[in-house]
Amino acid sequence: MGQSVSETPASILIIDDHPLLRRGVAQLLELEDDLELVGDTGEPQQGVRLAAELDPDMILLDLNMPGMDGIQTLKALRESGFAGRIVMFTVSDNEEDLVAALRGGADGYLLKDMEPEEMVRQLRQAALGRMVVSESLTALLAEALRNQRTAPATPDIHSLTQREREILRELAAGLSNKLIARKLDISEGTVKVHVKHLLKKLNLRSRVEAAVWAVQEGIDGR
Repeated sequence: MGQSVSETPASILIIDDHPLLRRGVAQLLELEDDLELVGDTGEPQQGVRLAAELDPDMILLDLNMPGMDGIQTLKALRESGFAGRIVMFTVSDNEEDLVAALRGGADGYLLKDMEPEEMVRQLRQAALGRMVVSESLTALLAEALRNQRTAPATPDIHSLTQREREILRELAAGLSNKLIARKLDISEGTVKVHVKHLLKKLNLRSRVEAAVWAVQEGIDGR
């Protein structure tokens, strides 16, 4: 057993139609002990099948692919029951793509022009259960959610119970349901119920919107 807290490296599947990019990421991951590439494909449908077969901890998913695009592939993966992390890996810094991906169930959105070291750092964060978004996109995301919010009521922190506020703070820190459950010593199912309730009370449509709103309001506990 190594000295790492986790006994096994985080397994990663890449779905991207550029062979050179897949090879580059594969070479990058070979240098890391805690991240392991278990499969790669340039074909989205095969990617969905591989996800079911290999059950990786994380999928790196391209946004722009011929035939079935990244958002459709993302939805297909979630509908098939894949519960691991899905991080979009793309050249698009388009606001609509970013919001569509996060609302579609992605756990992160990284741009392909990032430095290799930064990419590895972000993948490690994603493997730990945190939401990852390229730094250059965080302001864009906040603005996009502000512009696209259709709810007539302004979110009100006072409408939440003490437990819901605690969970909102952890959401804002980027923690997954599993990590929140562990930290607050409650079940993952209980966390899901609380998240559902707090989203309804705040008139928000996703945990990402809730996280961004909490950070903007300065209630992220930091």
